[in-house]
Amino acid sequence: MVNESADYTSLTRVLMPGQLQAPPPLAVYVHLPWCVRKCPYCDFNSHAQRGEIPEQRYLAALTRDLELSLPLVWGREVRSIFIGGGTPSLFTGAGIDQLLCLLRTLLRVSPVAEITLEANPGTFEMARFKAFRDAGVNRLSLGIQSFNSRHLTALGRIHDAAEARAAASAALELFETVNLDLMYALPEQTLAEARQDLETAISLGPAHLSAYHLTLEPNTPFAAAPPPLPDDDAAADMQLMAEATLAGAGYRHYETSAFALPGQECVHNLNYWTFGDYLGLGAGAHGKLSQHDRIERQARSKHPQAYMDAVLGESETSWNETRRLTRSDRVFEFMMNALRLTQGFDPRLFEARTGLPLRVAETALQAAEARGLLLRTPDNIRPSEQGRHFLNELLQMFLPEDAA
Repeated sequence: MVNESADYTSLTRVLMPGQLQAPPPLAVYVHLPWCVRKCPYCDFNSHAQRGEIPEQRYLAALTRDLELSLPLVWGREVRSIFIGGGTPSLFTGAGIDQLLCLLRTLLRVSPVAEITLEANPGTFEMARFKAFRDAGVNRLSLGIQSFNSRHLTALGRIHDAAEARAAASAALELFETVNLDLMYALPEQTLAEARQDLETAISLGPAHLSAYHLTLEPNTPFAAAPPPLPDDDAAADMQLMAEATLAGAGYRHYETSAFALPGQECVHNLNYWTFGDYLGLGAGAHGKLSQHDRIERQARSKHPQAYMDAVLGESETSWNETRRLTRSDRVFEFMMNALRLTQGFDPRLFEARTGLPLRVAETALQAAEARGLLLRTPDNIRPSEQGRHFLNELLQMFLPEDAA
């Protein structure tokens, strides 16, 4: 059960409906949008590299972005930083060092903050990875996807199986914590091949593993021309195999696609799943920030050039979209995140994070419980095993009526 040592009983002052007693924990997400080549399944805001990356101009834009955002987060401690993409490992070690120095200078970053950088095995260089570590990155998330060269080619990845192993071994040697990203239900993948990927990853001994089901996202080449994928039953068998294999190796399945050795859960992602706040910086970055009387989401311009031009221009804000969450939004978005946690959440967390009493979700909670998708006690709300395997069906029950 997620608790974070919060004292939910200390709500002493009188609050208006929807107001928060205190802001939730704060994280920072920085988006570095370039990659060597865009994978055919990817729907993230990533842009294939054309010539040299404008690293210094982009860092200048991130500096201005942060300066414009400071009034929204002033004085709050940052518990985690996540540098995602794209392929952040295309940046130089000096560039990542400059970025982290900026964040530490202008924000109150915890001295024990988790600092994650995403990396592609195809960009692996020992000197570069050492520079990332020396800059302060203490957690590397490596996009392995598969240890099978045939499947990597089908996915459009720029690395092969040997490069995947070499990058993983080096990362485990250099960094305090390493996450290996894997995917299953790949084109023409068999159950035995999916198991082999997992067993290879486990043999390397990472503290954290992510296992994602390959999905056909709209507006991607794979969606336009689907490759031959395992059918639903085969994919379900792979999911069950992954859960059993990782459990047998001592990894705790703590979130839909995340598995960790005891005490090695990702702090940054747990903050998302417990409806914490995060400041998003960079092209296409999204953020969620709470004030005592409102919760707002922000988004920046997606294209790197448009983002840099806007932020380094005359704009008084670095974001081009702002949306205040309604009561219904808060209910759905909290449940959409918290019900990804296999152990669920303390019911008191709902009010602490949304400013709303749990009774506003009671009808949906009862309906989900009646359908066997949800389990409830006075101290815990969590998805049942059926609810975990049919998570979208469970979450749809919390959609506002006008969106269902």
